[in-house]
Amino acid sequence: MLGEEGYTVLSKKKGTEYEYVEYEPLYPYGKAVFNYREKSHFVTCDSYVTLSDGTGVVHSAPAFGEDDYKVGKRYNLPVVQLINEEGKFPAGCGELAGMGAQSADPVVIKDLKTRGLLLKPLEITHSYPFCWRCDTPLIYYARSSWFIKVTAIKDRLIEANRSVNWIPDTIKEGRMGNFLENVIDWGLSRDRYWGTPLPVWVCPDCGEIEVIGSRQELVEKCGAKADIELHRPYLDDLTCTCAKCGGKMRRTPEVIDCWFDSGSMPFAQYHYPFENKELFHQTFPADFISEAVDQTRGWFYTLLVISTLLFDKAPFRNCIVLGHVNDKNGVKMSKHKGNVVDPWTILDKQGADAVRWYFYTSSAPWLPSRFYPEAVSEAQRKYMGTVWNTYAFFCLYADIDGYNPAEFDLKKCKLSLMDKWILSKLNTLIDTVDKNLEVYNITDSARALQDFADILSNWYVRRGRDRYWGSSMTEDKAAAYTVLWHVLVTFAKLTAPYTPFIAEEMYLNLVPNFFKDAPKSVHLCSFPEYDATMVDTQLEKGMDTVLDIVNLGRSARNTGNVKNRQPLSEMYVVTARAEDLDEGLKAIALDELNIKSYKTAEDASEFISYKLKPQLKTLGPKYGKKLGAISAFLATCDAKKVVDAVRGGGSYVMDTDSEVTLTEDDLQIFTESKAGFISASDKGVTVALNTTLTEELIVEGIERELVSKIQTMRKEADFQITDRILIYYNNVKGKILSVLQKGAYLEDVLAVSATEGDADGYKKEVDVNGEKVTLVLVKAEK
Repeated sequence: MLGEEGYTVLSKKKGTEYEYVEYEPLYPYGKAVFNYREKSHFVTCDSYVTLSDGTGVVHSAPAFGEDDYKVGKRYNLPVVQLINEEGKFPAGCGELAGMGAQSADPVVIKDLKTRGLLLKPLEITHSYPFCWRCDTPLIYYARSSWFIKVTAIKDRLIEANRSVNWIPDTIKEGRMGNFLENVIDWGLSRDRYWGTPLPVWVCPDCGEIEVIGSRQELVEKCGAKADIELHRPYLDDLTCTCAKCGGKMRRTPEVIDCWFDSGSMPFAQYHYPFENKELFHQTFPADFISEAVDQTRGWFYTLLVISTLLFDKAPFRNCIVLGHVNDKNGVKMSKHKGNVVDPWTILDKQGADAVRWYFYTSSAPWLPSRFYPEAVSEAQRKYMGTVWNTYAFFCLYADIDGYNPAEFDLKKCKLSLMDKWILSKLNTLIDTVDKNLEVYNITDSARALQDFADILSNWYVRRGRDRYWGSSMTEDKAAAYTVLWHVLVTFAKLTAPYTPFIAEEMYLNLVPNFFKDAPKSVHLCSFPEYDATMVDTQLEKGMDTVLDIVNLGRSARNTGNVKNRQPLSEMYVVTARAEDLDEGLKAIALDELNIKSYKTAEDASEFISYKLKPQLKTLGPKYGKKLGAISAFLATCDAKKVVDAVRGGGSYVMDTDSEVTLTEDDLQIFTESKAGFISASDKGVTVALNTTLTEELIVEGIERELVSKIQTMRKEADFQITDRILIYYNNVKGKILSVLQKGAYLEDVLAVSATEGDADGYKKEVDVNGEKVTLVLVKAEK
């Protein structure tokens, strides 16, 4: 403050040595009004004052701040309020009278300087309170209040809190527990024009206090009308006779903190104890409540205090504590910041279901979430779009075939392997969702629904699309419809608590139209029950392996630039997994990847080779100058031998330097396929595809590519799914000509015939594996 020069050190003392040393105040204002004792200006000590800011000496004003008030109470200092309720100096403060607290600063500094009492003016940045709505600077101001002596029931509060299942569990002994350990008395009264009146009548003559506890008492003791409005100011003029001295008692003017109303909700909603006593005790405590994290010191706290005072128990059994909703950039939304998203813009565009689903799946409920339209749209697309497309697919084909679910029994259907698998997955899903909801685990249960919707659409339905084709209701088609109908109806019931509107739409179309005695709404249905007899755990594990194999096979094809429509001769699978796929599961993998033969192998090195490079961030700190030698060794070593040694937590001692031991974390491991193969590895599985093409495979690839081109043309021509077509082709030569003439593909595209020549229809030149042909599609006469 004074710089390196300009002062002389006379002595050094600890702060406590100045305790109770008196000083002369800079301004004598207030003594005449507050009539405080002579010895009221002396040095006090407290740990909240530090040397990090300013001089380490501060002025205490017990009427204007919590720390100051606590110090003043400990030293019995007077509470002098030289700022009034308007934030201005009152009369009796000399030239400062009528000035605002902040605007008086320059006047005070000038006055002190003139009087020779100012050492040096400085601006010090420090924490200061501002209104959370408008950012206006605030003044802490001591007020006379009525309190609930919460400190007297501290131990009972802590015990009640520990009976609650807090989600997350850290709240119990953390944020809430710590708050209760340091609980203070509850300042109950507020100065408001309107509100719930504090029902305390005070006698001005003898100080007697009476609390009136019901409307009936108001009528009997104060002569109030039976239908009197029970809010301020309507009760302000009511008086009653003091039982002690006969004086006229008046109600204290304050209203009750509105949080007291909120905390009274469990019993106040039933007008307990005047009515509904039995109903109240049936529903108390509540099974579950939820609010944002700040309510641990708001609603959750007031509920707990009032319930503990009245009933000596917590008012709720389970509580999910929610994180705050932030904007796209992670900043808490606030109206005065202008970053609040208008909910109606989202509800009108994406719908309430999409908003609900986003919050269920974006993160755990107690974590802050970023909310913006694009995020909701993404959640909507991934889940609701997938569910709706699956439902729409079923409706389209079921309408074409006139499928009536009331005419078929799932138990009598001849189920395919895929049918058994999806029904097993469905019941596993029911069990998963039910158990998670039982413990209020919303996020994991919702994500399980999302995962199921994905495999239902992109695996089960996609792989079984051809089962719904054809004009007759075959045994397999009936099973396909019945299984998918059962899955969709069950799924609608499962998703109803999460996305009530889409669930209701699906249910109303799928059930009441066919079953007249069924509940009229999905929300009147019982939650689906888990059927263990439908679950085949081994089949589910096997299908998981198939999905992993298929994903790796697709990855290998992409890496090798080999289209999935080009058949390949054989696939080799290397895995350490215990389950051995049966022929049905192998057939699914082969069909999905368009491969003729499934083979297993013991060693992936038959199909892939390794390249190694040093992981500098781990090897650098350990071996420093030896990095060059390590790099040279990895470039020339038997890479497979090193990889085999370090996999699964092992290590490898370098042949050229026994002081260097390598682990998997020390290596960058790259793989590449050997000649004639394309491969991919992940999760302990390696898939290698033989890329050698025979003449037969090439022709079959052309045929599959031709089917794809024709199907695309059907959509572009806006043909109906059931429309049969005539195909004409011209300007063609090479292998594709023989494929067109052979016609093995006709049934796949619902074509009656394929004829060389031209016609009036939808015409397009297409490229089929490098060979061009002009195709014409004409709708066939029925």
